[in-house]
Amino acid sequence: MKQQKKVILLAGPTASGKSKLAIKLANHYNGEIINADSMQIYKEISILTSRPSTSDTMIAKHHLYGFISVKKKFSTGLWLKEVIKKIKKQWKKNKTPIVVGGTGLYFKALTDGLVKIPKIPERLRSKIRKLHKRIGQKKFYTQLVRIDPLAKNFILATDSQRSIRAYEIKKFTNKSLFSFIKKTKPNFSYNIFRKIFLNISRDMLHKKIEERVEKMFKDDVLLEVKKFYKMKIKNELPSNKIIGIREIRDYLKGKITLYRAKELIRQKTRQYAKRQFTWARGHMKSWEMIYSSNINDLFKKSINKIS
Repeated sequence: MKQQKKVILLAGPTASGKSKLAIKLANHYNGEIINADSMQIYKEISILTSRPSTSDTMIAKHHLYGFISVKKKFSTGLWLKEVIKKIKKQWKKNKTPIVVGGTGLYFKALTDGLVKIPKIPERLRSKIRKLHKRIGQKKFYTQLVRIDPLAKNFILATDSQRSIRAYEIKKFTNKSLFSFIKKTKPNFSYNIFRKIFLNISRDMLHKKIEERVEKMFKDDVLLEVKKFYKMKIKNELPSNKIIGIREIRDYLKGKITLYRAKELIRQKTRQYAKRQFTWARGHMKSWEMIYSSNINDLFKKSINKIS
C-alpha cells in the first residue's frame, strides 16, 4: 500500500454539520463522499433521515446513500464489504475517500475489522433482551460483569447495546466477546486513516436539532411517512427504528398533536446524539475532536488535523 493513500473519516452526532463539512473537504482533497449512517442508506426515507440533497450530490459525488429498500435487512458486515470496494475504486482513480456519518459501529468495523461471532439463536437473544428490559441496565451490567469479568474493561456501564451483545455471546459460546475481538484483523493499515469527530456543544446541538425538525415538516415529511406505512414494512426490520416514523404515524392517526409529535422527535434525537457522544468517549479516543460554528473555521481546523 502506497503511503500517500489516505481515507478521511468524519464522524459526529446527528445534526452537527458533517455533510456540509464533507463537501468542502471533498472539493479540497479531490475526494468522494461515502455514507456511514445506518439510516441514510434507505431509498424511500430521505427527509426524515436528513440525507444529502440533490444539489449536494451535484457538488461532490456521494456513495451508499439511499441504495437499499426499507423492506430489506442491512448489516454492518454488508456495509463494510461495500465501503471497502468503494475505497479501493476511489484510490484507483486517485480520489480521496471521505467516509461520513454518525454510526459508530460502522467506523469501528472499518478501522479495526469486523468481529466474527457465531450466529446467536433468536430465541436466546429474545430471552436476554426481555431480561434486560425487566431488570434495567444497571442490574443487567452487574450480571454481565459477573459472567464475563473482561466486560468491565471494555464496556461502559451505561452502554446497553454492547452489554446485551456481550451477554448473549457469553451465554451462547461460553467465551468472552473480547476473545473474539482479539482475533479480529483490520482490512487496512491503521495509518491511512485521518479521523475527525465534530465535538459540538450541547446547547448548539439542541438548537440545530430544533431547526432540523422544523425543516423536515416544511419539506413534507408527513407524505414520506404516509408512503412508508403504505408499504407495510415488517415490524422487525431496522427501518422501523428511524426516529420520527412512529411519532408521525401517531400524529396521522390522531393519537397525538403535531406539537407533541415534534417534541417527541426532538427528544429522541437528543437522546440519540447523547448515545453517539457516549460511543465516541468509549471508542474514539484516538480521534481529533474539533468544532466551530463557523464552517470556514471548522474547515481550516479539519485541514490542519488531516494534513
